[in-house]
Amino acid sequence: MSTQTPDPTSPDSTPAWRLVAENEVRTRIRQKSFLITTGISVLMIVVGIFAASYFADRPQDNTVAVTDSTAAAIVQSAEEAGRAGNDRLSIEVLEVADAQASEQAVRDGDADAALLPAGDGFEIVADESVPSAISGPLQTAASGAVLQDNATAQDVDLSSLQQGTQVAERLLETDGDDGLGQAAAFAFIILFFIVAIGSGMMIAGSVAQEKESRVVEILAATVPIRQLLWGKILGNTVLAVGQVVLFVVAGAVGLLVSGLDAGLGRLGPAIGWYIVFFVLGFMALASLWAVAGALASRQQDLQSTTAPAQALLFIPYFAFFFGNDLLQQVMSMAPIVSAMIMPARMATESVPLWQTGVAIGGTVVATILLIRLGARVYERTLLRTGDKISYREALTMSGD
Repeated sequence: MSTQTPDPTSPDSTPAWRLVAENEVRTRIRQKSFLITTGISVLMIVVGIFAASYFADRPQDNTVAVTDSTAAAIVQSAEEAGRAGNDRLSIEVLEVADAQASEQAVRDGDADAALLPAGDGFEIVADESVPSAISGPLQTAASGAVLQDNATAQDVDLSSLQQGTQVAERLLETDGDDGLGQAAAFAFIILFFIVAIGSGMMIAGSVAQEKESRVVEILAATVPIRQLLWGKILGNTVLAVGQVVLFVVAGAVGLLVSGLDAGLGRLGPAIGWYIVFFVLGFMALASLWAVAGALASRQQDLQSTTAPAQALLFIPYFAFFFGNDLLQQVMSMAPIVSAMIMPARMATESVPLWQTGVAIGGTVVATILLIRLGARVYERTLLRTGDKISYREALTMSGD
């Protein structure tokens, strides 16, 4: 009994590209490796958020050894000043007999630092480094105490001298960023990078495996090669976007449950744009991944044939983490790479609408061109066996 293959040209039949896309989705979601990797990623996101919540709420306890009441009063003043900017800061006083005992307390770990008289002032003694949380407050409090003593000795009204010296800050634009925006930008970049690399290599590996096992010759006999490519692109794009949405939802739920949801509503537009940019960017990259698989004659060739697609991911990755503001701004409007950098910028700053338009327009045009170019190369190379095919050779091949 024979099975009749649906005619792609028939109006009553399902388009071939849709059948391929559905098969890609069904095959992937049944793979244990895909499910395990996705589950572990979700777990890591949730655990990471709860760990951040734990350390964010954890009191910052510090102990300073002193040898007299004057130093003890300075430490208390330092705690009051420090808590004005960090309500989790705590500085306890450890009274010891002398300087030698205070240094020993630091060495033994009983004290994080010691505040000792030194000449006309004080010195902070620590083991390897002075904890950053107490360094500034201690210096400020000690300087203020010495200054007050000097003013009293000179019969000077210090409060009159300091009148009008306070400098306040006023921001014309505030976004209320308490670090959540920076964390979201970091997550956007890393998430895009990991999902695009993981899903892309699976696309390339799948194409190379079908080519190496000659399965593709059977597929090409019933499905037009171009529609085979479109189906792979759309199917894997749906899977990748589904993963990203799942990770975003897991992150949002984790933030809400852990109490780190302050400002989460402000990130809503950035998250929405992130999904849009991810779809466009991944579709363009998916065509390159599929072409990389078609150029390979065996699985071992993928390391070199996937290099261009990997470069398009590494360039914005390094530009965001190591580039200056100007470079990030320019790269956020560049085609394809804007899919990684523009949403990250949106999470941390207000981006002009025209820049968003340039980024989307350029990425849409680049995606269309890359898919069309990739389709031609895919058609010319998919059924070619033998040695690995270079990109230059593939572009110069005839279409027959």
